[in-house]
Amino acid sequence: MKEIIAIIRPNKMNATKKIIDELEVPSVTAMPVLGRGNQRGLNAILNGFDVHPGLIAKGHTMGMKFVPKRMLIIVASDENVEIIMNALIKANRTGYIGDGKIFVCPTDDAVRIRTNESGDTAL
Repeated sequence: MKEIIAIIRPNKMNATKKIIDELEVPSVTAMPVLGRGNQRGLNAILNGFDVHPGLIAKGHTMGMKFVPKRMLIIVASDENVEIIMNALIKANRTGYIGDGKIFVCPTDDAVRIRTNESGDTAL
């Protein structure tokens, strides 16, 4: 089992929900978050303008700002991780700074509280 944590643009949530639904992912947790990446929270991103990576010199931004994003948490069986990751990338890649990140972490176990099922069965 793996935990997939995806940080994406808020305006990509509908496309992401659609593709996750098409894959019949059994469960996903989503929450609004604030953060910043290497770009340190560019004002242009905050104002809704995409900035092409080639236009920004690393380290030449004006202060750090937190940018609104959405965080998705999905726990999936090992064989589905790559399929889910590729779908998330497909739904969220624009080619501009701020597209987000995906983290994959090992998950030792899962337990469904109602039935006490564990492992992949609990998913």
